[in-house]
Amino acid sequence: MNGAHDCGGMMGFGPVVAEENEPVFHALWEARMFALMSAVGDVGGWTLDEDRAACEAMEPGHYITSSYYEHWLNGLELLLQKHGLATAEEITSGTATTRGQSVTPTAAEVVWPAVTAHGSYERKADATPLFKLGDVVRTRHLNPAHHTRLPRYLRGHVGEIVACHGAHVFPDSNSRGLGEDPRHLYTVRFKASDVWGNAARDLIHADLWEPYLEAR
Repeated sequence: MNGAHDCGGMMGFGPVVAEENEPVFHALWEARMFALMSAVGDVGGWTLDEDRAACEAMEPGHYITSSYYEHWLNGLELLLQKHGLATAEEITSGTATTRGQSVTPTAAEVVWPAVTAHGSYERKADATPLFKLGDVVRTRHLNPAHHTRLPRYLRGHVGEIVACHGAHVFPDSNSRGLGEDPRHLYTVRFKASDVWGNAARDLIHADLWEPYLEAR
């Protein structure tokens, strides 16, 4: 999706200024937003990729002028409606008018272990990988209307595969409810001078799924 979230390489946004001693949450509502997203996701049954896609669906002007947890709030509101957990009217009024789903609350003492538990999106796939270490590839010039993890600024550029990670959940499918569809994942190294068109000597490393790549 070519949305406001995909702004790598765009000019006019100014420098990235790191906040010294930045707190985990800047306000109490951000902590509540984190808790809501963590709790309701299990009830709704949506995936991490679907969550990301919902956050990216925010109106572009609003997206670039709002905070990180506001993006989460927008995504949660969309997912609650999509999965039949709340109506737009209920969200606006803050009052439930329909019967909610019956769930067993998660005990407080198991929340933090669950949030910090190691997880993996690595899966088994029958398909043989198309590429190997050292292969030179070009990223496809894709413009999907759905969620994708191929950054816009890397599309159509040439790079070298420097790591092979096996098959992982393919976010382009998983975000649309089409299943995990595991595809092979690679780390591809690009020259910043090729991507940005200047004399930079830096290197860019991106983890990219096989459908994003083609042999050069």
